Amino acid sequence: MAELKENTARFIEVTAKDLPLHCPTPDMLKWNSHPRVFLPIVKNGGEALCPYCGTHYKLTGPVSGHH
Repeated sequence: MAELKENTARFIEVTAKDLPLHCPTPDMLKWNSHPRVFLPIVKNGGEALCPYCGTHYKLTGPVSGHH
């Protein structure tokens, strides 16, 4: 089992395996800290900002086969 992360990070790098991206992510300790919101990171040029908590996500690495 993966170690859960605190929701205190305000910048998180994600990869294609994290798609479709939503916040909070399943590996966060407080996974229910706000309603789940899906973030269109690929359509936004590889970056997304959660409208609830302000966490900034950046996509790293190649992406293929995602909408």
